[in-house]
Amino acid sequence: MTDTAELLRKANDLNSPNYAPAPIIFDRGQGVRLFDTEGKEYLDFVAGIAVCALGHAHPTLTDALRDQAGRLLHVSNLFYTAEQIALMEALVEQSFADRVFFCNSGAEANEAAIKLARRYQKVVAGRADKSGIVTMTHSFHGRTLAAITATGQPKYHEGFEPLVPGFSYVPFNDLDALRQAVGRDTAAVMVEPVQGEGGVRPADAAYLKAVREICDKHGALLIFDEVQTGVGRTGSLFAYQHYGVTPDIMSLAKGLGGGVPLGATLASEKAWAGWTRGSHASTFGGNPLATRAGHTVLEVIARDGLLENARARGERLQAGLRRLAERFEVITEVRGLGLMIGAECKGDAASTIATAARDEGLLINTAGGNTLRFVPPLIITDADVDEALERLERAIEKVAS
Repeated sequence: MTDTAELLRKANDLNSPNYAPAPIIFDRGQGVRLFDTEGKEYLDFVAGIAVCALGHAHPTLTDALRDQAGRLLHVSNLFYTAEQIALMEALVEQSFADRVFFCNSGAEANEAAIKLARRYQKVVAGRADKSGIVTMTHSFHGRTLAAITATGQPKYHEGFEPLVPGFSYVPFNDLDALRQAVGRDTAAVMVEPVQGEGGVRPADAAYLKAVREICDKHGALLIFDEVQTGVGRTGSLFAYQHYGVTPDIMSLAKGLGGGVPLGATLASEKAWAGWTRGSHASTFGGNPLATRAGHTVLEVIARDGLLENARARGERLQAGLRRLAERFEVITEVRGLGLMIGAECKGDAASTIATAARDEGLLINTAGGNTLRFVPPLIITDADVDEALERLERAIEKVAS
């Protein structure tokens, strides 16, 4: 039998100090449920932070990975593989993009997007001085140095200065501020269609359309960070399709690999003109295991109607959360798109509720400091939603009593 206490002691001694995991060790998963080493079952509405789009141990994905691991894992980008080509083709066919760059994470996909935008301005537009990147306050774009610089939250910058030069920030959904910030030296505007770490805050549709117009006016590229919103999370395959606004560059990761590390930067032929052979690279990017996973995720989403499921189950979850908000004044607002939903709470109650929910066997986390974030697998059923709401209700009752 697994000695959970001993494993936790070792973990606390050996793990790098930047993490503060809950005192749980997970042993296995099935569908939307996780089981720890003590045998306790949890409804997983964190999904690896919006990563496990097909849940845990999905038979189609499991079979594909087992087959691929037995055939070919890695050859580098010195060569092609059929798996890599299949995923590139699927992404291009189902998006605005003309070409794809593969990497391993959302931060890397955003780094590539930033580098592509700057090099486009220098190489194609002939404007070496046009290097500014405008992003939004409360945004989150990753943990590498350029990605945290792009992140409009000072708490992520602390201790890592000097940051990468050329970045500026404006309030999200504030067009007047954006108009003042974008000018001759702006290479790109980078925005999340729904701010995830910022508290699950959707962009206004009119705002994103105007952002596109402002970029066009000033010759700036528009980058959509869809690391969290992409691959069906909002009920469209990509959130830009929900808004009807097309970017020049888009970053993906999280749900794309269904749990296998996989990131991608997609762009139009116009934007890709900024890169030439050797401009950028990633040793592990696009390896056959990861791209087989990504292609399988896209196939299952289409085959099983998971976009429609995300919309329907998301509406049910939001409706249930609003009923809880009517009963418990601690929930002040419910917002989101598809299965990317936030319930804002009073004060610092969100973290307390999340801990109480975990005790009730429901995994959720917080975002933006005071918002409960719900990003379950896209495969959830009505019964899963109702059970999650029941467990959350019990958790809030304990906190509110």
